[in-house]
Amino acid sequence: MRMRVDYTKVAAGGVKALGGVYGYIMQSGLEDILVDLIYLRVSQINGCAYCLDMHTRDLIKKGVQPEKLALVQVWHEAGAMFSAREKAALAWAESVTRVADTHVPDADFNAAAAVFGEKELADLTIAISLMNAYNRLAISFRRAPDSTLAAGT
Repeated sequence: MRMRVDYTKVAAGGVKALGGVYGYIMQSGLEDILVDLIYLRVSQINGCAYCLDMHTRDLIKKGVQPEKLALVQVWHEAGAMFSAREKAALAWAESVTRVADTHVPDADFNAAAAVFGEKELADLTIAISLMNAYNRLAISFRRAPDSTLAAGT
């Protein structure tokens, strides 16, 4: 796969602005692993190889077991593997990412709001939106996963 445009260079200011949003999320008080699980799930839904590679490796570095990572896309069937907070965040991430299909119904909002406070829910939604933006950049411009570049493929 050949990169179409190196958006990190030609639109460096825009990428830097997205990085500012990322910095905000990292200091928001949401747990790092929860945020990375959300980033991974959103990237699975969107099919972003670059982001899947990055967030999988980030979660492994943070000590998340491979068995849990393998079940992120079927978290609702994984029993106690995911906490109630993780399940609520993953469900919210799915509804918000698929907004064109779901229109984020009241039931989804109410389920997330039962677990997260207003600021947490707003911050979580910003994180979901940010990952959707990153996915669209990487997919549109064919950014290759770092692991494939390291392997020479």
